[in-house]
Amino acid sequence: MEERVHSPVMLAEVLEYLNPRPGQLIVDATLGMGGHSREILKRIAPGGRLIGIDRDEESLAQARSNLSDYASSCEFAYGNFSDLDTILKNLNIESIDGIVMDLGLSSFQLKDAQRGFSFQVEGPLDMRFDRNSYISAYDLVNNLNEEEISHLLWTFGEERWHNRIARCLVQERQKHPIATTQELSTIVLRAIPGRFRHGHHRIHPATRTFQAVRIAVNRELESLETALQKTIRLLGRGGKICVISFHSLEDRMVKHTFRRSAAEGAIKIITPKPLTPTLAEIKENPPSRSSKLRVAEKV
Repeated sequence: MEERVHSPVMLAEVLEYLNPRPGQLIVDATLGMGGHSREILKRIAPGGRLIGIDRDEESLAQARSNLSDYASSCEFAYGNFSDLDTILKNLNIESIDGIVMDLGLSSFQLKDAQRGFSFQVEGPLDMRFDRNSYISAYDLVNNLNEEEISHLLWTFGEERWHNRIARCLVQERQKHPIATTQELSTIVLRAIPGRFRHGHHRIHPATRTFQAVRIAVNRELESLETALQKTIRLLGRGGKICVISFHSLEDRMVKHTFRRSAAEGAIKIITPKPLTPTLAEIKENPPSRSSKLRVAEKV
């Protein structure tokens, strides 16, 4: 398998705060292409061990290939990071020295038209990270009622025009099912009043709708909340958790979970305000611009 590289976001910051050292056991809970893991593996040798988890079998296969040089120090687990406790128990692991979660989509996923994540390429309306899961974007867009779609767009996308978009989707699908990314994108554009179509901050008007549907399909916020709670229990004393989020809903959840756990005396918050990427990184890797890193330490 040829190596496909995905630029890991805020890599220098993750390495600085996670501070992986020889002999440690580190979990990459969202392995992706293995970009963060490769650099962590260099630092936990000799004697270290990395557990890479991903719910996307294709990403996992790609990461296994990308990290083949480190095969003896790596274990790969197909699954959702919300099942972290079970995954580690199956590997006879009781506690970990550190964990990194990068909640972004990889360019590998975005560019694959067949996965249906992007409004920029024509593809089936899918959006599942785990292709073995039952519900796809097609199912939600074509089966939820107007009120449910509107609620979904507002709750998971903070989409201002949620009511109008929901109404348009329901009207449109009465003619024929909405089956592709381009159809969904076109309907969203039509639903938004003309003068607001050109978005602000160069954000495409369909961005929030696609985000909302993807989050709902993959139950991302529920998975994240569960994963954070389990991680805090599984970290050994002094162990670090680094979470990179890409939109306000995720960042808010990380912030509140950290605050709650800190108030209970379980962790110490290392980043009172989230870290953001340097201008140099944003220039080199534009998708990193919306990322935020929060770090906490088990006490």
